Amino acid sequence: MREILGRRRRLLSRRGDGGPDLISAALTYATQWQWPVLPGVAADPQGRSGCSCPDPECTVPGAHPFDPGLLAATADGRMVRWWWANRPAAPIILATGGSAPCAVSLPALPAARALVALDRMGMRLGPVVASPARWSILVKPYSMEQLGELLYAKDFVPGALRFHGEGGYLALPPTESGAGPVRWERAPLPGSSSPWVPDVEAVVDAVVDALTRTGVSAPEL
Repeated sequence: MREILGRRRRLLSRRGDGGPDLISAALTYATQWQWPVLPGVAADPQGRSGCSCPDPECTVPGAHPFDPGLLAATADGRMVRWWWANRPAAPIILATGGSAPCAVSLPALPAARALVALDRMGMRLGPVVASPARWSILVKPYSMEQLGELLYAKDFVPGALRFHGEGGYLALPPTESGAGPVRWERAPLPGSSSPWVPDVEAVVDAVVDALTRTGVSAPEL
């Protein structure tokens, strides 16, 4: 009997609809790490626009909140369990800022080059979320005033850098977005009570320096 149950659990964990993998990940983020999450709008199963939201020009298909809205994000395990029990294939959306990490994102190719350069520089990074189009480096929460002062002090900031701060959001693994799978490029350490993340100043300085060192120009971004 145990063998049959174990086999069934393994089969369930490999289901194409996300199911146990998504709800397990969502509960880890919410209850273990205290990151407020909510279910996002699913990717369009027909593949017409990549997203099942009403916007035909959606720029983040299958990777954004819709119903409920972003303000509903919570770390309450009961709510998270209820959401994914009813929508087992829903993307996992992190409400950035507040008690949760923020993020700095850039296009995938220069991001891969930047991470190599950062490793050579001895820069310590926390988790990095990767989608086919963009990679996002998680950082400590920051205010818009803090970010504004940081960017104002820079002589050059690549135009394709995006900042996911208070009031923003980010899709987390193992979401299947309209653009493809969302995964960990740098995964949090197993069993972490709450993953360590660097300050935004350190990441922006290091990323801009790495992009400059690797010769990535603005048009490439």
